[in-house]
Amino acid sequence: MASINDVAKLAKVSKSTVSLVINNNGYVSDETREKVQKAIKELNYIPSRLAQGLSKNHSGLIAVVVPDAAHPYFSTLIKSIEQELASKEYMTIVCSAKQNEKNEQWYIEMLNRKIVDGIITAGHTIDQNAYKNSSRPIVSIDRYINDNIPIVRADHEKAAKLAADKLLSLGCKNIFHFSGTPNIDVQSDIFNDVLHQTLTQAKVNVNSVYIGHNTFHISEYKKASDELFNRFSNIDAVVGVDAAIAFCLKKAYEKKISVPEKLKLLAYDGTYITKLHTPVISAICQPIEQIGECAAQLIVKIINEEKLEKMQYILPVHFENGQTL
Repeated sequence: MASINDVAKLAKVSKSTVSLVINNNGYVSDETREKVQKAIKELNYIPSRLAQGLSKNHSGLIAVVVPDAAHPYFSTLIKSIEQELASKEYMTIVCSAKQNEKNEQWYIEMLNRKIVDGIITAGHTIDQNAYKNSSRPIVSIDRYINDNIPIVRADHEKAAKLAADKLLSLGCKNIFHFSGTPNIDVQSDIFNDVLHQTLTQAKVNVNSVYIGHNTFHISEYKKASDELFNRFSNIDAVVGVDAAIAFCLKKAYEKKISVPEKLKLLAYDGTYITKLHTPVISAICQPIEQIGECAAQLIVKIINEEKLEKMQYILPVHFENGQTL
């Protein structure tokens, strides 16, 4: 593969002159420009997009930070962000921060050094002050950082009320829900709080089973569902993220508990996981694709120094009826 040095040698000019022609930046005579362009064509030289960008303080790269790229929610989110950014001629690089917490800090350093043009973060691993201390383009998904960084999230309040209404209408009296360890800056905690409050006000027995903060590995969901069924015997409904509910469905069949006759199961996320089982899992669905698209559109607007309409974007949820309610 030809390099910029090869082009310079063939055109009999300096490397910096080739760079000026490629980036259309600075004066180059018509004769010299023609020689460089002829050499580029003859060698089939493809300029480095990253190098071109860096010469203009613009890399064309957006970093996306997630806890675990293999998790169904985040894999769907990444795909949506990547597609939207590609339509705007940006490339995406992904950081799975859970596997190595230093990666998230490294990406922030890349942002501050202008190696990437912006960060879309759904990460939970590091102190949010690391983001607060940067003045570069950042968009947050489901985590409040500060008033200057826009946040995109699902309508967790509406989701909780939808879930509560469904369970109450079915006469559920002893409800358990999976929850992460309370963390005030993670907006999905709103779902847990509103669900618990709504069910308690309806005089229903509601209990939390904590999976743990920043826990996304499949083994942790299995461990939590095993604990639930081993410790409690009078459960008539369970609410939780898709993978946790999928393990509950498996456990119910192992224990010969009929679903939905004796046990109601309701997922909150609504990823493809809910449709991989028979019966299909009923779910309150987050608009994951729309969240990704919105975050991508916002980061590009910030990079282009466009004014945002608001700093919080709350997108609607919906219920998809399966066979577990």
